[in-house]
Amino acid sequence: MARLKQYQIDAFATRVFEGNPAAVVPLDAWPDDGVLQAIAEENNLSETAFFVPSANGFHLRWFTPVAEVDLCGHATLATAHVLFEILGYRQPVIAFETRGGELFVERQGSLLVMDFPALLPKPCITPDLLVESLGCQPVEMLAAVNYLCVFESEARIRAIAPDFEKLRRLKLQGVIVAAPGQDRDFVSRYFAPKLGVPEDPVTGSAHCELTPYWAARLGKNRLSARQVSKRGGDILCELQRDRVKLAGRAVTFMEAEIEIRT
Repeated sequence: MARLKQYQIDAFATRVFEGNPAAVVPLDAWPDDGVLQAIAEENNLSETAFFVPSANGFHLRWFTPVAEVDLCGHATLATAHVLFEILGYRQPVIAFETRGGELFVERQGSLLVMDFPALLPKPCITPDLLVESLGCQPVEMLAAVNYLCVFESEARIRAIAPDFEKLRRLKLQGVIVAAPGQDRDFVSRYFAPKLGVPEDPVTGSAHCELTPYWAARLGKNRLSARQVSKRGGDILCELQRDRVKLAGRAVTFMEAEIEIRT
């Protein structure tokens, strides 16, 4: 019987019960992928992160309840929190090797600052099914990994009540909806029912697409953002050429142990 430590971390949060919860499982070596997926399904969180040591840092992988994904911000933040705050990692920067490329997380005071690739969304035709799914017409439509639907106001973003079954039938991974914020540069929500995540509370990877768009629109590279899901969370964003810096905080909710009988 194998025993694995697991930590549940609220990312992009300053206290428990806000931000986005992620499970983090440190490993010495990779088990079968079916075990990783089964653990993620059992956790039933938007992401479970697994990492093993590598020559330059750590290999990091992320699983939703139904699939492995190429990029995840909040579970990367959660993993860095576990390494820095619980496992005693002493270097100032953590390097992660991932399916989405090499990522870095640096501790700056109480903030964890992630260095991710920028994903530039480009204008596209608005799918009729997308309008039906959201129940409203965006004022601007773009796409990269996800659809990016821009609306006129924060109130509109908060009021959207999607049809998740229709969203599941769309071509791309998920749907970001965004608008200017009342007390932030912009606000957003993120829906990814295709990945088993109807609405993600706070989504770092979505801000790899949001940051280039709002930096160009607002004419500044440093931006304050809030994801206005039910739990909600704040992200500080900075565009640096083809990279995006995403900064936030995290707190530990739970430490646990997984028993896997073989």
